[in-house]
Amino acid sequence: MKKLWHANSFHYMLMLAPGIILTIMFHIVPLYGVALAFKNFNPSLGIWGSPWAGLEHFRYIFYNPQSKQILFNTVYIAVLKIVTMQIIPVTFAVLLNELRKIWFKRTVQTIVYLPHFLSWVVIAGIMREMLSLDGLINNALGNLFGLDPIMFLGSNEWFRPILIATHVWKEFGFSTIIYLAALTSINPALYEAAAIDGASRLRRIWHIALPGVRMTFVLLATLSLDDILNAGFDQIFNLYNVLVYRTADIIDTYVFRAGLVSYQYEVATAIGLAKSLFGFILISFTYWLAYKLFKYRIW
Repeated sequence: MKKLWHANSFHYMLMLAPGIILTIMFHIVPLYGVALAFKNFNPSLGIWGSPWAGLEHFRYIFYNPQSKQILFNTVYIAVLKIVTMQIIPVTFAVLLNELRKIWFKRTVQTIVYLPHFLSWVVIAGIMREMLSLDGLINNALGNLFGLDPIMFLGSNEWFRPILIATHVWKEFGFSTIIYLAALTSINPALYEAAAIDGASRLRRIWHIALPGVRMTFVLLATLSLDDILNAGFDQIFNLYNVLVYRTADIIDTYVFRAGLVSYQYEVATAIGLAKSLFGFILISFTYWLAYKLFKYRIW
């Protein structure tokens, strides 16, 4: 049996120590609060002193008429994000790979992945200014087409498309890097042979570039399935409002409001626990599927 500890590995352990400490503090210790999901919490008695409620809060979630809509919103928005973030980055990477001017290619690549480093607080502020009733978009629509101002962020019809569009704008450039790396691993001789045989650039993309990134595409799509219940709390919380709860309220935002706004700590904990358990099942399934299909391992 190999030794888990070696004198020469001390500096590696020291380097890992801050991350391990933070993980324990913010991920292990808070698990003690999971008991709230099974309690009728009384602040004066504390968590363990409060009376047990059994599965009462889980039954409340199940019979709550809002639950179905919140679950649907979460899955719907998450699926749209997963699909767009698979198709658009691979398409853009293939087109970018066809550029022959290296300086232009690198400039475009840098410009499109820079939004990844902006926080949703900053982006939400920009979007609110642009999409307000007297913002840039409404002024342009009014001056060019004579249209009345549209309340974009207060419309249930417009809010979801805005969510998807802003998410794609922020993240697709960073995701493109993975596909560009996959494209660079394709043997250039294949392109040269196809060109000699008279294949057009479109044919070379279809028969060489796309099959070359197919395995990467399917692997990333498989691994993204574990995000099916993560529709993007940061983005939605900074953009939504009461007018769009019907189409924008997701599990995470509902938990935030129930727990920190309405002081329903037990219900919020129960929802979070149910989501975590289902998320664990999804993660286990996706990594099992990735291993079976592609021999992908994380250790």
